[in-house]
Amino acid sequence: MTLVTGLLSAVHSPFPADAALFPLDRAAPRPADPAQPYLAVRRLGDMTRITEICRPAEARDTNSSPVVGRRAFLGLTAALAGGAGLTACSGQDVHTAQRPSRATASPALKRTTPASSDWSALGQDLDGQLVRPGDQDYSTARLLFDPRFDGIMPAGIAFCHSAADVATCLAFARRYIVPMTARSGGHSYAGWSSTTGLIIDVTGMSSVSLDSSTGLAQVGSGTYLIDLYGTLSAEGVCVPGGSCPNVGIAGLTLGGGVGVLSRAYGLTCDNLESLQIVTADGQVRECNASQNSDLFWACHGGGGGNFGVATSFTFRTRPASDIVLFFLDWPWSEAEQVVAGWQAWAPQAPDELWSNLHLLASPGGSTPTIQVGGTYLGSVSDLEAELGNLYAAVGSDSSNPYVSSESYLNAMLLEAGCSQYSVAECHLPWQATGGQLSRQPELAKSDFFTTPLSSSGIGTLLSGVQSLQSVADEAGGQGGVAFDACGGAINRVGPADTAFVHRNALFLAQYTVTWDTGAASADIDQRAAWQREFYASMRPYASGQAYQNYIDPSLTNWQQAYYGANYERLTEVKATYDPDHLFQFPQAIG
Repeated sequence: MTLVTGLLSAVHSPFPADAALFPLDRAAPRPADPAQPYLAVRRLGDMTRITEICRPAEARDTNSSPVVGRRAFLGLTAALAGGAGLTACSGQDVHTAQRPSRATASPALKRTTPASSDWSALGQDLDGQLVRPGDQDYSTARLLFDPRFDGIMPAGIAFCHSAADVATCLAFARRYIVPMTARSGGHSYAGWSSTTGLIIDVTGMSSVSLDSSTGLAQVGSGTYLIDLYGTLSAEGVCVPGGSCPNVGIAGLTLGGGVGVLSRAYGLTCDNLESLQIVTADGQVRECNASQNSDLFWACHGGGGGNFGVATSFTFRTRPASDIVLFFLDWPWSEAEQVVAGWQAWAPQAPDELWSNLHLLASPGGSTPTIQVGGTYLGSVSDLEAELGNLYAAVGSDSSNPYVSSESYLNAMLLEAGCSQYSVAECHLPWQATGGQLSRQPELAKSDFFTTPLSSSGIGTLLSGVQSLQSVADEAGGQGGVAFDACGGAINRVGPADTAFVHRNALFLAQYTVTWDTGAASADIDQRAAWQREFYASMRPYASGQAYQNYIDPSLTNWQQAYYGANYERLTEVKATYDPDHLFQFPQAIG
């Protein structure tokens, strides 16, 4: 058996006190040589768009790209007797990871506000680092991805290095009744990966290991997607996932995991072989199809933060073959035909083809834009034949087509908006040395569509996008809707086979609006009102289902929207593993 392990960073402080924040949607820097061809890409929220094409696009040698991560990896199993292996776990399926602890010595001595000495004792009990208000790293350690939540001031952020650290934190939260949440990538649209109490941060558990004899990859729950892609692609394999580079693998997997290869390889959770999770009672549980199988089922789309803190995942890997990327533009005057043609074509295309459709406008701007993009696992000539079917459905060819075969890693960097960056640079500044990304405020809502949009629905869609132009532009930003094609491998799984119930959709919609950091509240309110009205106008045409990873605090029927008929079974799993609701937030199961 050959074991390849990617260790993601050398020991260093991950939170430089003077870390700068840059506009998230700035264009990638042009090459120093003006004759060198390049692709200018902007990532707007969860939308990646080509904004300038200079042909031909020259592929980089991915073998020379550095793979640099965020924090030093301290082996996940170092503090555990009989920790999770690379194959389905055997032996004891539950074991205790709590070590003798000054911070958790007596459950009978509960109080609601731990003293400073209690927090100090917690920090001493951890192999990782506890960051508290007043500490040098606190100003960046507390931040989520969205600046909207920068006002949340946690009492402590525990950067856990092992399942034992997680169990120690849970015992602390139980004893003192401290509000607690787990954080991987920190991308919760509602800000629920932060709290005024204790954040259990798992980014210190970020190892990626491949067993080449089985094709199984063990992935620490704090691994960012771009690091996962960089490490595994060097070995010629991949795990299908999303395009946002610093989303954490834990949140993505536990909520399902829609991505650019989902139609070919399924959701991220569909490729899950086993996982390790620390439940509310402090037990470290190995979960697979035969051990804790009910919890394993729930972790396939039941949503993060509901049943425990995941510490590692074991995935079945897929070949990291070259990917043909395409970006196709039409004038807005043809938007109605493009939407009608795309929705008839993309969900029914071969599994190897995944496509999205972006409609964007700017407050106070001129004509909106419409773009079809996507990926294809095959040859350029075969893709061009498939695009011919799209052109026939639309009734016209793209006015500005871009088609290019890229290595897997280059394709994922481009989808991430990092076409001119290395893997190390495709991070926020405090996540990796040399990180070049930044943050922008965003609001998002979602819909699954199970039937095609009627002509009336398309008209309502276009009117909703166009109406953003009437909003004043003082706060900058953009807004619109992105459709991701479903079908293929996603829909061949039964709705009750996993907790992810959305197995009959044609496409997933995400309605987003962004603005500049520091914008006036009145300008933000106008953008939020536009989004609410746009979303409301699409109610007659949508299925009522919503994507649990695009968590929406305004949903009143979230139980049905996220989980449908699977919700009752999820509440039973919750009652088994967290009967006292230690894990709670406004849309927590149960």
